[in-house]
Amino acid sequence: MRQLVSSTSTGADSRFLEALKDAVLTTIVAALLCFPLLAFKAEEALPSLTLRSRWGVVGILLAIVFVGRFLWRLVSTGEVVSGAKPTTAAAVAKPRGELATRLAPFGGAALLAGLIALPLLPGMERYEVDLAILVLTYVMLGWGLNIVVGLAGLLDLGYVAFYAVGAYAYALLAQYFGFSFWICLPLAGILAAFWGVLLGFPVLRLRGDYLAIVTLAFGEIIRIILINWQSLTGGPNGVSNIPRPSFFGLEFKPDCGPGTFCGFFGIEHANIYRLIFLYYLILALVLLTNWVSIRLRRLPIGRAWEALREDEIACRSLGINTVTTKLTAFAIGAMFGGLAGSFFATKQGFISPESFVFMESAIILSIVVLGGMGSQIGVAAAAVVMIGGTELLRNLNFLKAIFGKDFDPTQYRMLIFGVAMVMVMIWRPRGFVGSRSPSIVLKERKAISGDLVKEGHG
Repeated sequence: MRQLVSSTSTGADSRFLEALKDAVLTTIVAALLCFPLLAFKAEEALPSLTLRSRWGVVGILLAIVFVGRFLWRLVSTGEVVSGAKPTTAAAVAKPRGELATRLAPFGGAALLAGLIALPLLPGMERYEVDLAILVLTYVMLGWGLNIVVGLAGLLDLGYVAFYAVGAYAYALLAQYFGFSFWICLPLAGILAAFWGVLLGFPVLRLRGDYLAIVTLAFGEIIRIILINWQSLTGGPNGVSNIPRPSFFGLEFKPDCGPGTFCGFFGIEHANIYRLIFLYYLILALVLLTNWVSIRLRRLPIGRAWEALREDEIACRSLGINTVTTKLTAFAIGAMFGGLAGSFFATKQGFISPESFVFMESAIILSIVVLGGMGSQIGVAAAAVVMIGGTELLRNLNFLKAIFGKDFDPTQYRMLIFGVAMVMVMIWRPRGFVGSRSPSIVLKERKAISGDLVKEGHG
């Protein structure tokens, strides 16, 4: 008995020392990173610049890093030592309960009803509706890229190129040919799908990191073309005065004359009406993207995408044409990116190459990976958290009471965003939604663990 107690206490002491050592090393690394980034701030004091130290902010952040790393290491080490069996890659997620399975359709209907009623709720002002439009736009982009990365397993780092093609296609067609939004919208999607096929042909034999590098280069090529082709795209100045969509022919103009929205309904003009119309427009596009994605996943082409994601060699041995499979994935994913870009152009009324930089592709890919590749609801949840969460950080004024009056939370949005991503990838490496719904079932539909989904290695 004494030997058992002694071995147990010795094991606990070793785990404690190991966690403490790891926390100290992590804090040292964090201190080296914080020193050049956060320790000093340049302030303008004419006729020169002065450096103001911020050791209080650095100390608080290092304390958070030390405590968080120590507790996480202690808990994780305790779980391993206690004999808990790690989850294997072939593990199948626990089936949902009977009550949860029955309530799932009602939950989807309730969510849809909430989205429809969202802009009409009390307290929804211009800023809130505009933020909801932005989130839904990224949900649509995430679902479009999810076809390429999540279903087909093709790592695409240049998805913003199709976003740009759709935006410029709508802007140029509307300006030079006078086409309406409803004509330009499908044309923008078709043009983006065409460029997706053009990208797919050169990369048919590439996989993994090589595919990522080529798609990244493709996105940069499109951006450079938009900058240098000034006679067509306007170059760095972009395209302005892009026509806005009308509500069944009714324009949203402030004069309230004939043929205007406010004149037809006999109400006073307000900019919130146009935003509400744009909200329902992007909501319809998002629902269309979701419906098409789910239907395609259940068709033979969707199952071919998933087979390609798992093992391309086995996919070929089964007689699946990998060329058409890859091209359809690129084309359909690009089409939804083009539709989202067309909506972005008509909402902003102005576009420029600065709106389509690599950071946009990184954000969209992060939404897909963090939400859970192949999971529709996971991608939507990740878009809400990442886009809506980072925007809400602008209003966290209570942080000034902790870090001081000079603390501006908007300057640390990307830092907080990066820390949150690291935490999610540590605790939820398969994304927010750790289970997937199978494409086809034999007798009973059961959730499948996300460990069975490859991480976009193609």
